[in-house]
Amino acid sequence: MSKLTNPKVLKSTILRLLEEMKAKKIKILDLKKKSSFTDYLIISEGTSSRHVNSIVGKISKELKKNVISVEGLPLADWALVDFGDIVLHVFKPEIREHYNLEKIWSEHSPNEKKSFG
Repeated sequence: MSKLTNPKVLKSTILRLLEEMKAKKIKILDLKKKSSFTDYLIISEGTSSRHVNSIVGKISKELKKNVISVEGLPLADWALVDFGDIVLHVFKPEIREHYNLEKIWSEHSPNEKKSFG
């Protein structure tokens, strides 16, 4: 497969592959205004370490020309695939709940000041 240069096409392809691999609880976070390292976080779950490993292996293989790095394998409690404009996280459910990236990234952006008192 050739390199996908359009982030929207890459995002759609990743989502299709996640659905094919029966990933659970897929969520997309738009970080364009909150982050300088990526535009989107895609967060999903596998049912076990083996499932997480399979999901990440399949997506990495299918989109290998777009992959910058893969982290978290072979243990696969939590694996990450960095595509540059998109970062994919695949968790086991209990690990996802522990780190709760959705909550972290839904908080105020780093440049926004909270008022106290």
